[in-house]
Amino acid sequence: MRFLLMHRHDENAPETLNPSPEFIERMGAFIQDAIKKGILITAEGVHPSAKGARVRKERGAGITASDGPFTETKEIIGGFALINARNKDEAVAFAHTYADLFEEIEVEVRQVFEEEDLPSPA
Repeated sequence: MRFLLMHRHDENAPETLNPSPEFIERMGAFIQDAIKKGILITAEGVHPSAKGARVRKERGAGITASDGPFTETKEIIGGFALINARNKDEAVAFAHTYADLFEEIEVEVRQVFEEEDLPSPA
């Protein structure tokens, strides 16, 4: 099974946008180990919300786009990882190990739809 891990952090905390060399080294070792074990498919960090936008479609109101930064949101998505795991418990255990690399972070774990999860055409 594949799981998407999205990590959220406080965009106003300077260390999240300018990680230390020690953090970069720990993260690099973690990523290499997870790839070697066949767990990690891909992982990326994302730029600050000031470089992003939100696109919304609301029923009866059409589509709107808003440029960042997203000041009304304290925690924003800082990156994601796509992993292989046998089940949700294994994915959550991996998220624990990942979260332990940070001082403060929230990691959301969501199972990705696989072809067999989708209804078959009639």
